[in-house]
Amino acid sequence: MKDRKIYCLNNISHVGTDAFREGYELTDSIDEAAGIMVRSAKMHDMEFPEGLRAIARAGAGVNNIPLDRCAEAGIVVFNTPGANANSVKELVIAGMLLASRDIIGGAKWVEDNADDPDVGKAAEKAKKAFAGNEIAGKTLGVVGLGAIGWRVANAAVALGMKVIGYDPYISVKNAWHLSPQVTYSTSLEDLASKCDFITVHVPAGDKTNGMISADVIAHMKEGAVLLNFARNTLVDEEAAVAALESGKLARYVSDFATPVTVHAEHAIVLPHLGASTEEAEDNCALMAAEELQDYLDNGNITNSVNYPAINLGVCETVSRVCVLHRNVPNMLTQITGFFGKAGLNIENMANKSRGDYAITLLDISEKMPSDTAAQLLSIDGVIRVRRITD
Repeated sequence: MKDRKIYCLNNISHVGTDAFREGYELTDSIDEAAGIMVRSAKMHDMEFPEGLRAIARAGAGVNNIPLDRCAEAGIVVFNTPGANANSVKELVIAGMLLASRDIIGGAKWVEDNADDPDVGKAAEKAKKAFAGNEIAGKTLGVVGLGAIGWRVANAAVALGMKVIGYDPYISVKNAWHLSPQVTYSTSLEDLASKCDFITVHVPAGDKTNGMISADVIAHMKEGAVLLNFARNTLVDEEAAVAALESGKLARYVSDFATPVTVHAEHAIVLPHLGASTEEAEDNCALMAAEELQDYLDNGNITNSVNYPAINLGVCETVSRVCVLHRNVPNMLTQITGFFGKAGLNIENMANKSRGDYAITLLDISEKMPSDTAAQLLSIDGVIRVRRITD
C-alpha cells in the first residue's frame, strides 16, 4: 500500500483521523494531500492540487463543495449519510416539545425573576402563561423517510403520536426500518391537511428547494407547527413567516438562522445544532475516514455524491487500475482494448455509471507498463487514471 497524506479543512474528530492505517498521515499543506476531510468549510473558491484524489464531507450536506468541478477533475466526493441521523432525530423531538409547550418562555421568566426571594411562589402564579399541549395523540407528517426521517417517524410513534409519511423515492432498505404504524400520503398537500406537526427531511436540490411552498402551507391545519432541520432552502420562509403572522402556523422551528426568520414572532430558530453532538461528530469522522481509505487504497466507492458506487474488494492480483471517465458509448471497449493490445490479462473487472460519469476498476495479472496511465488518458473521455497497486 502507498503512503498517503490527508488534509483537514476543519477540526475533525480524532476518532476518524485515528482510524487511518499506518502509512497515512495528516498534513498542514493542501498541496501534498491525496484526500481532504471537511465539515462546513466553503470550498467553491478553492484551487485543488493536481494530486488530490478525494474529498470526504463529515456530514450529509455537500452544498459547500463544488461537485461538478470535482467530477470534471476526477476528484471523488463522499458524504456520510446516516452518521448523524440519531443526533438530528433527537433535536427534532426536542423541537416539537419546544413548540408545544412554552419551555423557552418559562425558562426566561425564571431567569428574569431570579433575584425575587419569593420566586417559587411567584412561579406558581406565572406558570399558567406558559402552559401548552402534549404531543401524544397528535399527528406528525414526515416529509422524506431516509436515514433521519424513518428514525423521527419511529420515535414519534413510540411517543404516542400518529405518523404519516411522504416519500415517493423511499428505498427498500429504509422502508424496512419504518414502524408498521406509519401510514403513507400520496401528496404533500394531502399530508399537510392532516397533520398537527410537519417535519422535513430531504436533501436540498433543484427538485426540492422551496417544496414547502405557500400553497403547501395553505393546505396545513390552522395552528400547525412546521419543523425544518434539513436545509432552510426547502421552505419558502417568506410564506412561513406570513403564516406565523396570520396564525395559520403556530410555530416555525428551524435549525437555520436566516434574516427572514430570526426576528419572526413565534419562530424558534436554532444555530444549526442538528449534528452538534460528540457522538455525531465521531460517527461522521469515522465514516469519512473509512470511505477515503477504501477509495485511496482499493478504488472502491461508497456514498459518493458525484461518482457511482463500486466495489471490487481488496486487490488480490499484481495490479489494479482505476479509470474515471465519462459515461459515453464505447468507453469500456476502448479501455479493455488497451490491455488486450498490451498483452495484459484482466482477471477481474467492474464498471459502474451514474449520470454523466462512470468508473471502471480492473485487476491485472502482471505488472503494468510505466506508461499505462498516459496511454489510457489518451482515450477521449477518460478523466483520470489511478494505478492503485502494481
